Amino acid sequence: MTDAAQDLMTHFDVDPARGFLRTADPIRRLPSRFEAWETMTQELPKLLGAGRLRPAIGAMPELDARGLTTGAERDRAMLLLSYLGHSWVFGGDEVCDRIPAQLARPWQAVAALLGRPPVLSYASHALYNWRRFDDDQPIALGNIARLENFYGGIDEDWFVLVHVAIEATAGPGLLAAVQAQEAVGAKDTAAVTAALTGLADAVERMIATLRRMPDNCDPYIYYNRVRQFIFGWMDNPALPDGVYYEGVEAYQGRPQKFRGETGAESSIIPAFDAVLGVDLSDGPLGQHLLELRDYMPPRHRDFLDELAERPAVRDFVTAHAGEADLVGAYNRCIQLTSEFRRQHLEYAGRYIRQQQQRSAANPIETGTGGTPFMTYLAQHARNTDRYLVGTP
Repeated sequence: MTDAAQDLMTHFDVDPARGFLRTADPIRRLPSRFEAWETMTQELPKLLGAGRLRPAIGAMPELDARGLTTGAERDRAMLLLSYLGHSWVFGGDEVCDRIPAQLARPWQAVAALLGRPPVLSYASHALYNWRRFDDDQPIALGNIARLENFYGGIDEDWFVLVHVAIEATAGPGLLAAVQAQEAVGAKDTAAVTAALTGLADAVERMIATLRRMPDNCDPYIYYNRVRQFIFGWMDNPALPDGVYYEGVEAYQGRPQKFRGETGAESSIIPAFDAVLGVDLSDGPLGQHLLELRDYMPPRHRDFLDELAERPAVRDFVTAHAGEADLVGAYNRCIQLTSEFRRQHLEYAGRYIRQQQQRSAANPIETGTGGTPFMTYLAQHARNTDRYLVGTP
């Protein structure tokens, strides 16, 4: 059963140990013909601090994205171009709604190759933006660092590294989730119980990692020096018409509206929801969650679709409601998933809602993904609670 679960995950570029992090660590540099992108991104903190970012990008040569030959190179290029693009839009005294052609054209070309919009998404910000100090040690806090930054500093690093560590921690839970579905297909109650226990244990470790966010990420610093760069240009009060990608023929001179980077673009919780039978698709909240899948790597989207079509774990549990261990294991998964969401909600209040807004480009009422995040996050948790089995 385990081999089949691992094979399924591998088919969708999901690692049984690392989850949605790639099996190989991200590459740290592109071939020399892309050195202009590498050098510019390396200088971002200094250029932003000196107010010289836009003139520097304006003088940058246009490079041909067709020279990127591997998936790892394309991931790296998307990371660099996304950081440059968001620095261009948000890195001045005023936001700029026009991205110059020498940046816009290759950015759109790389994004098309990857099947994602040309905007900073969670995949570039977190999944492909880390390295290990010791390659023989786990992907965990204390052994990972970021590859690229905006302003840089421990608060910006830690904010993303916590997410990277959570992704790695989720790997065994995703394997257990697939194993639970296989056990349902085999009508093996004991195996379903064991798999659900493994899934819950993984979520518990994820929560423990998430709760380390305040260790090195201060709410004031996050809001005032980190958050401003990860917004997108959909439902952004500072960019009501979106952003123009100059020279991109596919957009025919029209502004584009894309959502910004958000942890809701991680595939972990949607995968657990799919396996546990938690359906949040009704109403504007559900539509927003489905829309965010456009910003995930395509194979991860396909994996979520596959999980939704496989044997229904919740139906099996409710049909065996007299099995106390089975129901207890399932309900523990639901409770912990809800707890993870509530911790996220608590941080959203502390790190964003309670801060003092100074600019329309960094609103405290709107999430980086362009939503009324406090309302949505609270609704996430409440809706999850309703899936407990055996409660009124």
